[in-house]
Amino acid sequence: MKAFCTLLKNELKLNIRNMNMVIFAVILPLIVLVILGFLYGTNPAADGADYTFLEQSIGALCAISICAGGLMGLPLVVAEYRERKILKRFQVTPISPCMLLAVEFVIYVLYALASMITLLLVSRLLWGVHLRGSWAEFIGSWLLTVLSTLSIGLMVGGIAKNSKNASVIACVLYFPMLIFSGATLPFEVMPKMMQKIISVFPMTQGIQLMKSTFLGLTIEHSTIPIIVMLGVTLVCSGIAVKCFKWE
Repeated sequence: MKAFCTLLKNELKLNIRNMNMVIFAVILPLIVLVILGFLYGTNPAADGADYTFLEQSIGALCAISICAGGLMGLPLVVAEYRERKILKRFQVTPISPCMLLAVEFVIYVLYALASMITLLLVSRLLWGVHLRGSWAEFIGSWLLTVLSTLSIGLMVGGIAKNSKNASVIACVLYFPMLIFSGATLPFEVMPKMMQKIISVFPMTQGIQLMKSTFLGLTIEHSTIPIIVMLGVTLVCSGIAVKCFKWE
């Protein structure tokens, strides 16, 4: 545990100094929130809806942070360490692949958590946004989204030979999920056929769950998204550990 905490402390310091994830995982979602707030304020999300557009968007804004950290930040860091032979140095220490990946995993969970807390506080203070559903259900759906998305990043970082390969794979995963999962374009305005296709994304399932639990809406067939996200988490995490290469 001491080795884990020491490694986590050092890696977190290095990550924050880089500022990339501070900008894209924390500041960017906040900027989007402020823009949406000034554009729509407390306007209803739709005719007859008793919740605002901003309240409906909280889940998607949380997903922007999760997506940035899980599909861009995490895999690129691990792959860059492999390319720069840093992982090779770790190999001769008591640090195992599981510990190293767990440390990186925790770092990006902290980024996602910081972003969620910031979004909730600012939206509450400026526009009176409040959770209409259950805190336990919302946090549970947020956590499932975090786990499934970061596990994909772990898999990419675990198998990519270098940062270039990781960057290509990450971009192929990141932009479709960011654009078509509902994090930017509303899921409801997409054609029915596209909705069926993008429903395979764990991010899509996570956003729909977060939105429903935040607004206190009835969740139909919630078992399927939960199974999908847990399955992705187990499979991708297993591949990341099993196929991990030090160099």
